[in-house]
Parts: sequence; C-alpha cells; structure tokens
Amino acid sequence: MIGHTRTLTRSGFALPELGLGCATLAFDAAPESLAKAREMLAHAVDAGMTYFDTAPFYGSGLSERLVGDAVRGKNIVVSGKVGRLLVPDGAVSTHMPFRVEYDYSHDGILRSVEDSLQRLGLSHIDILFAHDLGVYTHGENAPARLAEFFDGGGYRALNSLRADGTVRAIGLGVNEIAICEQVMERGYFDLFLLAGRHTLLERTASHGFFEACAKVGTDIVIGGPFNSGLLVGGQTYNYRAVPEGIAARHQKLVAYCEAHQVDIGAAALQFPLREKVVKSVIPGPKTTSELCQIFDWMEQDISTPFWDGLAELNAP
Repeated sequence: MIGHTRTLTRSGFALPELGLGCATLAFDAAPESLAKAREMLAHAVDAGMTYFDTAPFYGSGLSERLVGDAVRGKNIVVSGKVGRLLVPDGAVSTHMPFRVEYDYSHDGILRSVEDSLQRLGLSHIDILFAHDLGVYTHGENAPARLAEFFDGGGYRALNSLRADGTVRAIGLGVNEIAICEQVMERGYFDLFLLAGRHTLLERTASHGFFEACAKVGTDIVIGGPFNSGLLVGGQTYNYRAVPEGIAARHQKLVAYCEAHQVDIGAAALQFPLREKVVKSVIPGPKTTSELCQIFDWMEQDISTPFWDGLAELNAP
C-alpha cells in the first residue's frame, strides 16, 4: 500500500495513500537529531514514499529546509501551509531565529508562499493548506482570523495561486471540524487536512461531515492517526493527559486487537482509508525505525470481519 494512490476529486491528480507528516522532524535542532531526521527522510524516499507534508511553523522553517533537501529534483508531492509568517528575531534561541506572526491576509499568504519556496528550494508547492484557522488555535480571536482570510483576501490569494499553477490544490490544515464546515459555506476547497478527528478513538468526523465533503467534491487527508501516540503505546491523547473515558475505550481496543492478532498500530493507520472521501493518511514518525514500523503496519492484511467487529465495539 506504500505506492498506492487515490485521485483527488477536484484537482484530478494522484495522492499517495501513505504520506509523511514532517512536524516531528524539527522538534529538536541538535546536530544528532538533524542527522536522524535526514536519515529518515532519505529512507522514506528510497522506500518509495512520494508525499511529504510540512509547514513554516514546524521548527520555525527547519522542517521545510529538511524536506526540500530530501525531495528536490524528485517526483514527490509536497503539501505546505500558510497563515504564519516567520519574522527574523535574534532573541529567539531555539530552532531557527524567527518569531511567528499570524497573517491570513492576501499579501500575507503570498509572502508566506514565497518564503516557503525559498526555504524548500522548490519552484512550486503541490498542495497549500491554510494552517490552524479556527478556535482550537485562536480562541476568541478566531472570527477575526476567519474575516481576515475571506474579507482580507487570503482565500482569493489561494485561488490565484491555484490558477497560475504555483499550487495544484488548496484547503485547510486544522485540528477541528467546525472551521471546515464554516469555510465550505464561503468557498471551494480541494481538500482538508484533518488531524486527530477521525481515528480509532475519535470518530466525530463521521457524523455527517464526510458526507457533506463528498457532496461538494472536497477530499480529506487524515493526520495524527495515532492521537499523538496513545494508539501505539504512548502516554498522551492529543498531546495531553489521557481522559478516563478515552483510557477505557483504548483498553477495549487493545484487547480486541490482541484477540484478533492484529497490531493496533496497523488498525489505526488503515482505519481512516476505509472512507472513500479520505485520500491519504500522514503519520509523523520521529525515527527511521518508527517509519519502518509504519510500513509494516500499512502492509498488514486486516480482514473484513475484524473491521465489522470493531465497528460494533467502538461505535461513536
């Protein structure tokens, strides 16, 4: 399944079912960590992975530089993000010397894309997501950011970039469904990158949202399929302490998978792709060994009776 692709409904190009989320590459800028990140990226390319997702926010531009060096000159789909500008600041002591400023306006998005192309060392970005445009990130300021995006010309800028071929598809990259539903009322989007909202432990995306996307031809990429690690042996759920109710459901899932001799990681990785509207899933491994484990999970054969029983066990 590593080389399998699905065609995007609106833009018509093929997106690999398995992509690489590159946020974790830049969590640590120590030389040994960067060496491991480059090793993992090289292994991903050598193994045939052809979809990489990055953003200016990931390591303040460091992820983009690492990804660009790995994919330059190769036939690889890259998705990037806009909404945060990186401003030079000598007072910043971690990662790259930039501070973040939110900007979803027309000119801000055009500047963000130009800066990203420089860091990536690429002539174009295949997919461009407006990053974290919602309450999850902006709280009470979310309506103002949404107005900046639409009334301030951000959406118009994305459309212009798609029209002139700088990008091939546009959408949102977010952790919540509500903002996707809001923007669908005001514009046309090729796809949404939705992190953590359609997993073995959380299926809120299935409650009508996917059906609404399918009706208008908007596809889905699923990020965070392991809910920040809980589904593969971690101790956090969506980067926070695990709620009691989630812990109980997790234990049931673990027991069910063990009883059927299916790795829970394999089930978590393949689960989102059972929806037709989902075109790709992009986990974010930190090491080459974790990436190899993902390859194994992606190839694991999981029977229809397993999925049928799972639906009954963990119905939303």
